[in-house]
Amino acid sequence: MFQRAIDDLKESVSNAVRLTSVAVVGVITGSITIIFLCAAAFVFVLQNYGLIEACLAGAAIFFLITVIAIVTYAVRRKAIKKNAAQRTRATAQSFLADPMVMAAGLQLVRAVGIKKLIPLLAVGGLALGLLAGRRDKGGDPGTRS
Repeated sequence: MFQRAIDDLKESVSNAVRLTSVAVVGVITGSITIIFLCAAAFVFVLQNYGLIEACLAGAAIFFLITVIAIVTYAVRRKAIKKNAAQRTRATAQSFLADPMVMAAGLQLVRAVGIKKLIPLLAVGGLALGLLAGRRDKGGDPGTRS
């Protein structure tokens, strides 16, 4: 059980490092490209229309680049959250199928007694059902709407 958590942590860290290195290379090369394109566009607009129009055209180009970057970031962040939620559900489902958990549950039944555990199991089953129903609807059980 702990090995899976450690493996998930290693995988997420390695993914973050890879994404960061690719992003750094992309930012550097993209910045150089944008600088040259903006300089060329500025000179072209300056020669044909004037200084104010050239400055406004440069501002429009940078505004467009900013909007594209924000949209890309939001889409990627949403995909990462969705993948993390799917991994969490898979871990929770496999936790109940773990033989160690089942053995601990049987030892608890033997120690406490089945007659005392029936009301606790009924309340726990109801709570688990409600929690599973909230997750299926897309709501996070830890937040309020």
